[in-house]
Parts: sequence; C-alpha cells; structure tokens
Amino acid sequence: MASQPNSRKTFIDSAINLARSYNFHGLDLDWEYPATDTDMTNLGVLLKEWRDAVVAESSNSGKAPLLLTAAFYYAPKIESRSYPIDSITTNLDWINAMAYDFYDPSWSQVTRAPAALYDPESQYNGNYGVVAWIQAGLPAKKLVLGFPFYGYAWRLVNADNHGLFAPTNGEGTGSDGVMLYKQIKQFMAQNGAATVFNASIVGDYCYAGTTWIGYDDTQSISTKVSYAKGKGLLGYFAWHVAADDNWVLSQLG
Repeated sequence: MASQPNSRKTFIDSAINLARSYNFHGLDLDWEYPATDTDMTNLGVLLKEWRDAVVAESSNSGKAPLLLTAAFYYAPKIESRSYPIDSITTNLDWINAMAYDFYDPSWSQVTRAPAALYDPESQYNGNYGVVAWIQAGLPAKKLVLGFPFYGYAWRLVNADNHGLFAPTNGEGTGSDGVMLYKQIKQFMAQNGAATVFNASIVGDYCYAGTTWIGYDDTQSISTKVSYAKGKGLLGYFAWHVAADDNWVLSQLG
C-alpha cells in the first residue's frame, strides 16, 4: 500500500472516512514492521500525505483535525533500518513504542523478562528504546511507553532452578506460552506460585513446578509509570487491555 501514490491515497481517504463515520478522535497506524530502507522511506511519505489530507479534511468539514498516531518498534532502528524521524515528528501527534515481547519461549531457551524496563546485558529493554528515540530527535512529549497486560510461560528444565536465565525447553502453558494477566493470577492462586519482583530490571515472574511465567504486575507497572513521568513522556498505554478484565492500572489509584 505505502509504495504507490494511488494506493496510499485510497488508504488515507478510506481511513479518514471511517474515522468520521464513527466519530473517532483519530487514527492509529500499526505497521509491524517496515522490512527495508525503501519501506521506511515510503512510511515517511505516507505520514506526510496522511497529515496533509487530515488538515484538508478538517478545513473542508469545519471539524477539529483527526489525531494521527502510530504503534512503532520500541526503538528508532530495526536492525540497520531507521524510522523516518523528521516525518514522524512533523506529521504524527505521538507514537506508541511497543516496549514488550522482547523474549518469549518459542525461541528463548532461558527464562527472560518479556518487557524489562532495564537490562544491563542487552539493548532489549524499554529504557534503551526511550532514550534512543529521544536521541534520534523525537520529542519526549511525542513518545508513549507501552506495557503488556499479558506474559509468557516457559517450561523449566529443572524445577529447582527457577530464577532469571534458568534453562528451559519450550512453552510452559497457554497458547504458544502467552498468558493474559487474569490467567496468570489464576495460575498463581491455583498452584500456590512463588512470586518475584526484580527491581533491577523492573519485571515480575512467578513459578510453580516446572512452569515459569514472566510478566508485569502492579509494582512493575507503577515503576514504569513513574519512569514515563520522570522522562517527560506524553504517557503510557497498555496492550491487550480489551481481552482482560483484571487491569493492573486499576490498582494504581
């Protein structure tokens, strides 16, 4: 779609019409993920044309301009491919940085925090992404930090070795290891699972038998909220809220 002027226009016009027909306040783009440098260039063009169309539609309709946002990778580079920072800054109201899904049991053979805020051994953490976006030129007030309301379950090789980086051999439970927050809480209650909050990385995990689950609980989320405020970010968002009636943010007061 993004590679051709005609298809871009069709997409943009239909998106604006859809938003207006349902009285939406705006539109959010989710492209996971631009796979080439050309894709990144086309993304920048798409955002400019979309913003121009939103401004024109607002002028013609007399309504307030639609908000334009996007869900992007947690950092401004995917391998060697850089997001079009200038176009993003100029044409989007904000971006939602997907600071989660760093690790999962489908490929990681040791237990890891799926959405750590810090990680001294890897760049796969929320703080790295936030700092990188800001250093790349995105204003902090156009950056929103993402939290997951779900976790991943690993199967431990040895039930007695249950810390971070413990050897595993696949998914512990759930669909592909994915567990919603309410399912994790149910697992803890039903199995008397031990729970751990790791303040160094800002991440939670629990374990019972050979099942080990990495997730974010109240303390991790509240720490991340404070972090977002301290960095001057626009805010934070939670992914998978619609599927879960036990929301961590509701516990923050």
